[in-house]
Amino acid sequence: MTRRVLRGSLIASVALLPGQTMAQSGGGGQAVTLEEISVVSNTPVAASRRVVATPTASGLRETVVLDGIDRNKLPQNTSVLTSNDVSRVGFPSTVRALDERIGSISVNNAQGNPFQPTITYRGFEASPLGGSPQGVAVYLNGARFNTSFGDTVQWDLIPDIAVDRIELEGSNPAFGLNALGGSLAVTLKNGFTYQGSEINVLGGSFGRGAVAFQHGQRIDNIGLYVAGTKLGEEGWRRHSPSRLNQIYADLGVQAERGEFHFNVIGASNSLTGNGTAPVELLKADRSDVFTYPDQTKNDFLRFQLSGNYDVTPTISVQGNAYYGLFRQRTANGDAADVENCEDDERFVCSEGADDNQFFLRDRTGNPVLANRLRTFDFGGINPVFADRFDEGGPYAFLNQTRTDTDNFGATVQTVVRETLFGLPNRFVLGGQYDGGRTRFTADNSIGGLTLDRGFSPPGIVVSSDDGIITPVAVNTSNDYGGIYFSNNTDLTDRLTLTLQGRFNMAHIVLKDQIGTALNGDHYFQRFNPGIGATYKVIPDYLVAYGGYTEANRAPTPAELSCADPLAPCSLTNFFVGDPPLKQVVARTVEAGVRGRIPQPDDIFGGILSWKAGFFSTRNDDDILFVPAPDTIGRAYFRNVGSTKRQGVEASLFYNAPRWNAFIDYAFVDATFESPVELAAPGNPFNSAGGDESGVVLVRPGNRLPGVAPHQLKVGVQYQVTPEWRVGALARFATGKFLVGDPTNQNKTTGDFAVFGFNTSYRVASNIELYGYVENAFNARYATFGTFSPVDEVPIVRVPNATSNRSLAPGAPVAAFGGIRILFEPPPPAPVVEPLVRKG
Repeated sequence: MTRRVLRGSLIASVALLPGQTMAQSGGGGQAVTLEEISVVSNTPVAASRRVVATPTASGLRETVVLDGIDRNKLPQNTSVLTSNDVSRVGFPSTVRALDERIGSISVNNAQGNPFQPTITYRGFEASPLGGSPQGVAVYLNGARFNTSFGDTVQWDLIPDIAVDRIELEGSNPAFGLNALGGSLAVTLKNGFTYQGSEINVLGGSFGRGAVAFQHGQRIDNIGLYVAGTKLGEEGWRRHSPSRLNQIYADLGVQAERGEFHFNVIGASNSLTGNGTAPVELLKADRSDVFTYPDQTKNDFLRFQLSGNYDVTPTISVQGNAYYGLFRQRTANGDAADVENCEDDERFVCSEGADDNQFFLRDRTGNPVLANRLRTFDFGGINPVFADRFDEGGPYAFLNQTRTDTDNFGATVQTVVRETLFGLPNRFVLGGQYDGGRTRFTADNSIGGLTLDRGFSPPGIVVSSDDGIITPVAVNTSNDYGGIYFSNNTDLTDRLTLTLQGRFNMAHIVLKDQIGTALNGDHYFQRFNPGIGATYKVIPDYLVAYGGYTEANRAPTPAELSCADPLAPCSLTNFFVGDPPLKQVVARTVEAGVRGRIPQPDDIFGGILSWKAGFFSTRNDDDILFVPAPDTIGRAYFRNVGSTKRQGVEASLFYNAPRWNAFIDYAFVDATFESPVELAAPGNPFNSAGGDESGVVLVRPGNRLPGVAPHQLKVGVQYQVTPEWRVGALARFATGKFLVGDPTNQNKTTGDFAVFGFNTSYRVASNIELYGYVENAFNARYATFGTFSPVDEVPIVRVPNATSNRSLAPGAPVAAFGGIRILFEPPPPAPVVEPLVRKG
């Protein structure tokens, strides 16, 4: 099917939606804040959170309207975080809130940078790294946030101070591609939901300094909001500075029957994350790095229009359209499996399969002379290295990539709240299109390896005679479309039936700009159904839910371009082949209970909420980034059969006038379900005793690397006085198997417990001082692990290193402090009337 048919189908589906997105006006007055979010969007378009004037006996009164659905009517587990959760310890952080507050979320900090985490939800990843299988659909202000090229999620682009709410739910087909494990929707503030001004200044460990500001203002039916963040730090590890610059602005207009917003988000960030380090090097100095640099520069700009319009009191139209630019530059330094050529020692050669050598050639096609490269005398420092590198070197590669993507898309949906056969019913029909045009180039430069394992310039861009190392230039286009529906029917006042479905279409074209090896034209389509029900076992106290859903993800342009085991790519995704890959299909069964005591108790005057559930997701034709045999540092994407992620989630939350506390627990059992043979270079239990040519036989039941089976998170906050608040947070997790150990024969990363404390004091009505300590007891722990070729790389500090276990160490104890200043704070919010439009 052609792209024209795909777009035509979307246009036809959108044409079925009545009405037109318009602006709206409303009365003045301040916005109000909900203490408990009991409504979620449940579809890609973010649930609008509006202030509406309604007539009462005493005149007009402002109430909050959320055009979503009551969470108790959904057959999926849901979690909602607010801006208070994001700023819980003082300075806002979306990633920290997710990591500390939701039991089934864990962080694999493979990059070793706090702003480049891989977030794992129920064993599915949402990561900025191109080699990670992306299994979570992420939305920002109702528009798809996964990048076009690799479905990656760049967490550093989200302006944390502007976050209004975060909705996380289990697999829901309405959210389209990547919603294998679930979906995460972030909604930012606007001038109707936030008024006032704030400046937040932070300083502390690792040379971190930051300032964030936000300003919201409402004038009659016009709302203006602007926010920004500037942050810099040197990092706690060597050669690991980061700089963040973020800006966000929203202009909103309210009318009698609708609301319209135009917003822009921008970022220019420079991040350094130097990854894992061998355990013996970490024992000598946990701040040291194995090889460097590993730099990422992200530039991002996106414009978005969104709105909602009430066609009738029971029918509304909601939608958005966006256009964005994403520019990414990476530079990754690695030790090179290169030595002086045996045929002619004047030149350098790469080493391939069976120890075969291949000449490295520069851009002119001439062999690279060894004397053109600046190398260092490791043998002069330690005789151990003299024997190991007596043939020249050691050498290093600098892998550089340039990704330029234009993103655009639109979503329109109609919500109908009318009776069906005399029963209360909510029906949503929507159409979504997301497109991307990417220009990707990459090259390898050869240079010397410095004494502290960095890349020594100047480098020479090279290719190898076997074609494994070669410059790349490819243009890709991706067109993703979907038609979705969601229907919720109250069969009785206790029982709600949910029917969901989405037809996904994906068209991906690759055009090689150097040769023809990368050319490809791929089309994928699938209908994903969903069915579930909720039952109020004890109205207002206990609700039971259960359901079945399906979801899929298409192979990305990055994966399709690196799927040939005979022509693998580097970890920075150099593409050299285009064999076909199958799309991944996930089937999820989910069931559980949730509830709350709706009235304050007689002991502390608080309200207790709880939930517990079970989930099981089976992926068919799962895609993993697996190592290539015989070639260190190279890998490729392939279908590995079936995998399963199942487990339980449970949480308690207690909220009293002077204190609140929570406890979240999750068990995730992530396993292979199909036998498969995989290369495992560096794994001491592979068939070649740890050599790069060794393989392992994965059996059903082996655990997926990188997933923590058990996690427990506990937090408490106490208001000591009206001005003084203290809090504590603790995270406990079991170890994860190392990436590269799919047979689970090596030690895990290790169990850990990390504690943090925070406090704040309001010195004036509009000034608050705060401070917090992370990893207060200086636990030595790791969040990710793999294998590193210590026998190929000279390590001056541990010259006799033999263990190739390599871990991403967690940050040591750190203390931060800051000040929040509020200008012209709004008057106290009026009492919020009951939420409307929950059905």
